[in-house]
Amino acid sequence: MNYPITFNPLYKDYIWGGRKFETLGKTLPEGIAAESWEISSHPDGTSIVSNGEYEGKKLDDLVDEFGIELLGTALYKGQNTKFPLLIKFIDANRDLSVQVHPDDDYAFINENGELGKNEMWYIVDAVPGSRLVLGVKNGITKSTFRKALNDGNVSDCLNYIEIKPGDCYNIPAGLIHAIGAGNIICEIQQNSNTTYRVYDYDRTDSEGNKRPLHIEKALDVIDFDAGEGCNTCGLTPNIEDFSRTYLIANDYFAVELLKFQGIINENTEGERFHCYTVLAGEIDINGTVIERGHSCLIPASAGAYAISGNAQVIKSYVPDLEKNIAAPLKSEGFTREQIESIIG
Repeated sequence: MNYPITFNPLYKDYIWGGRKFETLGKTLPEGIAAESWEISSHPDGTSIVSNGEYEGKKLDDLVDEFGIELLGTALYKGQNTKFPLLIKFIDANRDLSVQVHPDDDYAFINENGELGKNEMWYIVDAVPGSRLVLGVKNGITKSTFRKALNDGNVSDCLNYIEIKPGDCYNIPAGLIHAIGAGNIICEIQQNSNTTYRVYDYDRTDSEGNKRPLHIEKALDVIDFDAGEGCNTCGLTPNIEDFSRTYLIANDYFAVELLKFQGIINENTEGERFHCYTVLAGEIDINGTVIERGHSCLIPASAGAYAISGNAQVIKSYVPDLEKNIAAPLKSEGFTREQIESIIG
């Protein structure tokens, strides 16, 4: 496996979506497009290859067939290894529900072996005054939160923040959150689709039905000690030819923002796959062009490769935190405290 693999987007028509993906150059089906799953091997939506030798194949079939070649020597754990990431765009035409995600242990026990869901958001676009919910206000406890739910005053417990394009947020499992209307977001997350809704504004779907809430499970997993979430500005080494910002890194994923004009060189070293999502411009990797609003997967077996273009892209992968994050940042003079600020 030695070429960049692209996929057909999988569009989700959740009631809060819109048509703003067209501003990213996407050709949409009729109706609402709330999410565009760019790279996924989840049962709720599995990506299908759109180019080259493997065109028409499902990503999970490629994982089964090629295993260590696709995932890499550091990530392949045998025949039952899952593709670990789910990469998507979100069009919040209306407010998303107030929600929370479980960690791996809780999801495994309560969701039939499903993974937990740690995620991050990069704000691609936001109308003035757009907001997020990140965490609860200081002093809110499980009991006060339950009472607010019963009294219909849940919004009084939540921490709201205004945002702008280019902001980045870490959303660990257990942090209650919501995306406000007017945002386009690039989300990198664990390969999971488990969401516990706490509040959904009493709205109904096209058939007049309210979407289900998951109050008890949510109360089980909300981390009330997490307080108010905050954004990360990332760390940007002084690289002469281009800009690389290390946004967020943890055991589940690392996310970098690359801005460049010309050619940059990257290398999987056979250890781990790389993914790219183009936010602006377009890139060419070994003759494969990836346009704005689209993504690609570089198999681990690709080794060294070059990216050319005038572009701004998100790079995501599953890191060795010391080798891929701490060591290069330490070599550029960042302190341990600074490095730990992006490791969530």
